[in-house]
Amino acid sequence: MRDPVVGIVVGSESDLPVVRDAGAMLERLGIGWELVLASAHRTPDLAAGYAANAAGRGIRVLIAAAGGAAHLAGACAARTVLPVIGLPVGGGALAGLDALYATVQMPPGVPVATVAINGAVNAALLAAQIIALGDDTCAARLGEYRRELTAAVEEKSRALTHEGLEAYMARRFGKDRT
Repeated sequence: MRDPVVGIVVGSESDLPVVRDAGAMLERLGIGWELVLASAHRTPDLAAGYAANAAGRGIRVLIAAAGGAAHLAGACAARTVLPVIGLPVGGGALAGLDALYATVQMPPGVPVATVAINGAVNAALLAAQIIALGDDTCAARLGEYRRELTAAVEEKSRALTHEGLEAYMARRFGKDRT
């Protein structure tokens, strides 16, 4: 595995199933990453220290995943000049809307890029795009990934045209799906 250039911070172990997808995408793109559990509320010194020292250890982008009050991304962004991507985690009474609002509503001067609730893959892809600005190998891998996405949709379109709507849906989604 390559040295980590993306740091993923989770506020709670319950966030781990969501960030697993970010790690998988980073690995697919050949990007080294590390993971730390550090809560903005329960371990604020750990979270602040991790963010403050990340650049000095070679980290180039942080992804901060948290649910509920979701102050983790902002707490990290306040301690570093690295790009911070907020990953709001769904759950609770508001299904992640509280996390989304807490992550996206940052004061001027402390920006946090924010992806969709549980949008771990897009968080990883955004981190990769930032890294690709100075890494031609990463840029090439992102280009290949995009070509694979395009080819997959084009194949589905050809199959839909060839089979017709009902046959395509039955094959793709099962006979009970209408």
